[in-house]
Amino acid sequence: MSGELRMPRHVAIILDGNGRWARAKGMPRNYGHVQGAKTVETICEEAYRMGIQYLTVYAFSTENWNRPQDEVDALMKLLRSYMKTCLKTAEKNRMCVKVLGEKSRLDEDIRSRILELEEATKNNDGLHFQIAINYGGRDELVRAAKKMAQAAAEGRLRPEDISEQVMAGFLDTAGLPEPDLLIRTCNEQRISNFLLWQLAYTELYFTPVAWPDFTKDELIKAVEAYNHRDRKYGGIKPE
Repeated sequence: MSGELRMPRHVAIILDGNGRWARAKGMPRNYGHVQGAKTVETICEEAYRMGIQYLTVYAFSTENWNRPQDEVDALMKLLRSYMKTCLKTAEKNRMCVKVLGEKSRLDEDIRSRILELEEATKNNDGLHFQIAINYGGRDELVRAAKKMAQAAAEGRLRPEDISEQVMAGFLDTAGLPEPDLLIRTCNEQRISNFLLWQLAYTELYFTPVAWPDFTKDELIKAVEAYNHRDRKYGGIKPE
């Protein structure tokens, strides 16, 4: 089926429903996060096999720090473990990994693992995999504005030279194509402060399936829906 489809070049996913999925099974929320991390690994492989070149996942938002401390601690422990797993997967599949978000709030050992992962995979020619950690769209825009203001103050950037392209170069996603398709699982129908600039013309797809239950078949359904969309970017649609 996937061979007949026009593949989006870049897919972004809001991984939602881990906690609800676990609760429905009588398990703690952290069990859902562990299963969700396994699903990420599976979908990375399946997406690349299907012909998707870029995959960006929303793993931990700036707002997620407000969750109960034991859940945040468990998520950080899982993140440490996932960085190791991701390095092995990247070596096997030649994945190029980049972490989006404000890294300074993360513990030093996690920041070191992120640097190691990005450095070790930067020349890989497989799937471009972006993980958003301590990421918020508004926070990203504020950080970009500060960097532009600093560049202007130092005489490296004239205000009249600021364009959409220049602005994009100051974002966490500099050098990456904008997402063609955004998928959000577990039936929530909002973008929750994710890639606010980058999603300007992205097709949105919402599914009731919780993230731990998301499979290759569900990904194909999302791509099929994408194929039925009219990608005119403001042009005149046929009658």
